[in-house]
Amino acid sequence: MQTELSPTRHAQVEGRDVFVFDGLIADGELGSYAEALGRASFTRTEFAKPETADYKHWASEMPLANVVQLPLWPATQSAIAYARPGESYRPYRAYTNYAAYGDMLYTHVDCAPDQRELTALWFLSARWEPEWGGETMFFDASGDAMFCASPRPGRLVLFDGAIPHVGRPPSRICYAPRYSFAIKLSPVAAT
Repeated sequence: MQTELSPTRHAQVEGRDVFVFDGLIADGELGSYAEALGRASFTRTEFAKPETADYKHWASEMPLANVVQLPLWPATQSAIAYARPGESYRPYRAYTNYAAYGDMLYTHVDCAPDQRELTALWFLSARWEPEWGGETMFFDASGDAMFCASPRPGRLVLFDGAIPHVGRPPSRICYAPRYSFAIKLSPVAAT
């Protein structure tokens, strides 16, 4: 487990940040998450944007009260403090996506461009091979791919929710589920 917080990689897409953190959770914790997700109830109700509402994918919602009780929440908070020092954020939605070969996932944004929302995306599969695909791609306004994050087990990708992005489904040779746990975060107004 990583002791000093620093991103593995950092990029900007049209001035908006994407941070990749590895080693923030122990292997035992990761195994517990993957095992629990293997027993979780998923429904095919999630869609990327209103115009693709007919193309749903699998998701499992988490009550917000549970998010801050998770062992990965302190690591998420540390990553947020690194990315946006001096700012406070609170979760407003949390859910796990399940993607498998043959699923159709669409490029989307998580917030309007004038908002300062963040998305914390944890990859919680117990094992992942590069040939399995499943990367999360980030695009500029013209739709050109600018950054790619592989779904390595235990990886956290923290990014500005206004960046167009998509989680690609696994390749044909992958029989493992691609789990990505998303925590949507909004800034807390200073008092």
